[in-house]
Formats: sequence, structure tokens, C-alpha cells
Amino acid sequence: MRGNLGKPQLAFQPFLVFGLLLCCLTAATADDVPPLLTLDQAIQIAITNNRSLKVASLDIEKSKWELASTKTHRFPSMNVAMFASGNLNSPAFTFKQGIFGSVGNQPVPSVTTNIPLSNGVTGTAFAQVAQPITQLWKIHLGIQESRLGVDYSSEQYRGKRQSVVSDVKQAYYAVLQTESSLDSANAQVKQYEETERISLQYVAQEVVLKSESLDVKAKLAQAKYQVIVLQNDLQTQKEHLNDLLARDLETDFRTEQVPPISLAETDLKLAQQKALAQRPEIREAAINVQKADYDRRIAKAAYIPDVSAAFHYFSPINTEILPQNVASAGVDLVWEPFEWGRRKDEVKEKGVILDQTQVQLKQAQSQVLLDVNKNYRKLTQSRAALAVAEAARDAANEKLKEVRDKFGQQAVLLRDVLQQQSAVAGADHDYEEALLSFWSAKADFEKAIGEE
Repeated sequence: MRGNLGKPQLAFQPFLVFGLLLCCLTAATADDVPPLLTLDQAIQIAITNNRSLKVASLDIEKSKWELASTKTHRFPSMNVAMFASGNLNSPAFTFKQGIFGSVGNQPVPSVTTNIPLSNGVTGTAFAQVAQPITQLWKIHLGIQESRLGVDYSSEQYRGKRQSVVSDVKQAYYAVLQTESSLDSANAQVKQYEETERISLQYVAQEVVLKSESLDVKAKLAQAKYQVIVLQNDLQTQKEHLNDLLARDLETDFRTEQVPPISLAETDLKLAQQKALAQRPEIREAAINVQKADYDRRIAKAAYIPDVSAAFHYFSPINTEILPQNVASAGVDLVWEPFEWGRRKDEVKEKGVILDQTQVQLKQAQSQVLLDVNKNYRKLTQSRAALAVAEAARDAANEKLKEVRDKFGQQAVLLRDVLQQQSAVAGADHDYEEALLSFWSAKADFEKAIGEE
């Protein structure tokens, strides 16, 4: 019984060891694979962490605080002023004998009397509280203009964010294209290695010349060199993308294929409507028109006199005869009745600026439509070029299979195989270039219509 119990345990141990080794190899393989970074994830990371975007978002905060500061002008203003001084001469009040009349037969004062204004250091204290009345309309216009400043900063942030998103897409597509090129280059290396193996056999059989085998080695060395170049390019491109994402440059990742083409790309009219509604440049130009209109209205409001309800308090310090506390309430009026036509000229100037901003708005709309149309045509052209390159690549690969099969049957020469492999490499390169051109055009078109 003991012997029978021991055999299953011994038989089970190899399976246990094999399972542990398999788990270790799987874990090691999983650790070697870099994490997947999708295009959407890259865009979200850039929007959250990009340094230039953070600077633009701080401009929004700054304009919001400026708006809050402008709103405080509606409330009463409080001013306190104090002046301390030492007299350079000896000012005094002189009351001549009998200036106040007489009491009985005695003059008041009985003799001429000098009373000094102060002894030593003197000064004045002044306080004022003023509630604007007629100025509230000007302040209201200023607040509305400040709100437009917040909107303008927001549109600038949107424009910067769209630029960052476009840069991230371009960098992501470049990494994706280089990874695809690297896969093709590795496949080329394997093909040349297989061709070299077969050529060495044929050399031994004296079927092909040794020089042809050396040509294969040269092609293989060139293919391996191309792999090294692509690996270096890929690392540089990944570092650039990591910099856009504001993370460690050495962060490794792998990309995924981009989603299919959206239907919006096929409708130019719809793209134009989206661009006119979404492009930050048009919104900024429209905000400038509104700001110019508020500037003109503020210039017209300068004709209104400044009237405020005010409270004044005055107190001399260290004086002998002046009243110590003087308080008064009333109305302050500040107005410049004659200013040589300055206000009228300023209103005309603001009107000209308003006309300029309206023309600039129309120009911005025209430029946006030109940009959309240009990128639409570029996208259409790059899509057609991609289809041509894809067909040429498929044809070259299929022909390579046929040539390799014939070479295995000794029906074609080795140089025919090498020529076709070179043709496949060229077709792959053209396809990768066309693919990158299409992705770049797609990113430019999405930016042109104001999408992220």
C-alpha cells in the first residue's frame, strides 16, 4: 500500500514542476510587454498634465479674479488720508485788542493776543466714504467687458487644447507608424535569413553562385541595420510623446490601431458648419466685436457726470484753536463741462475699432473655411493614396510568395528573389508613408473643424 501511494506522488511532481515553470514564463512574458496606451488615454493624459495647458488654464483663473475685482467698484469706496508735519515758521492767530467788542469799559481782548496754531508736530486726518450713483452704469459696462475677458481666455485655452490634442495625435500616429515599420523590418530580416539559409544550401549544391549568396548577406545586414534605425526612431518618438503627456521620458508603452474613419469626414458641408461653430478663432473674433462695442458704450458714458453720495470727516491734529472733529454728508459732483471735443473723438475712435473687429470676424470665418476645404481635399487625397499603396503592397507580397515557391523549385534565380524582396520592402515603405500621411491629414482635418 505504501509503495502504491508513493508512485502517484512521484508521477505528479513532473507536472507540478512543469506548471510552475509555465507560470514563471508567463509572468516573465507579461512583465516584458509594455502597457497599452490608447489614443484616447494619451489625449486625456495630455489634457490633464500638459504644462502649456496648465499655463493657459491659469490665464482663465487670472481673468476671473480680474472680473471679481471689477465688481467691487459697485460698492462704496472708503479712503483715509493723514498728513503729519512740523511747521517751518510759527503760524499763529492774532486777535487785536477789542476785536470782539468790549464788556463794560473793558475791550475784548484787553490786549493784542497771539495764539500759536500748534506746538511742535501737527497734521490732519481725513476720511471719506462715497457711494457711486451715476457711475454704476459705467461700472456695469466694465463688468460685462471683464466677463468677455473670461470668455476670451477660455477660447484661447480651447485653442491651445486643440493644438495639444493635435500634437498628441501626430506624435501617437508617428509612434504607431514606426512600430508598424519595425514589424515589417523584422519580417524582412526573417525573410532574408530564410533566403540566406536556402542560398547556402544551393551554394553547397553548386546551384547558385557564391556571389549571389554574399548579396543575400548584404541584404540581410542592411535589413538588420534598418531595424536598428527604426528602433532608435521609435524610442525618440516615444520620448517626444511622453514629453507632451508631461510624464517620465523613459515610460514605455505600446500603441493600438486607430479607430475607423468617421462619417463626418465624407461630408464637407457638415464639416464647414462644425468648424464655424467650434473653431476658437471665430469665437475669439466674435468676442472682440462685443468688447469693441462695450468700449464704445463706455466712451459714450463719459458724457455722464460722476455723482456720488459722500460722507466726509476732517480732524486737525495737535492744534490749539481749530475745531477737532468736522463731519459732513452730501453729494459729490465731478464733471468736465468743456474738453475740446475729446470725448467725441474717443467715441469715433471706438466706432472705427468696432468696424475693424467686424471685418476681422468675417476674415476669420473665411480663413477657417479655407482651412477646412484644404484639409478635406488633403484627407481625400491621402485616403486614395493609402488605397493605392495598400494594393501595391499586397501585390508585391503575393508576387514574393510566388517567386519564393519557384525558387524553392529552382525555377527562378536567386537574384529574382532578391529583387522581389527589395520590391516588397519598397512597397511596405510606401505603404507606411502613405499611412502616416493619412493619419496626419486626419489629425489636421479634425483640428480644422475644431474637434478633439
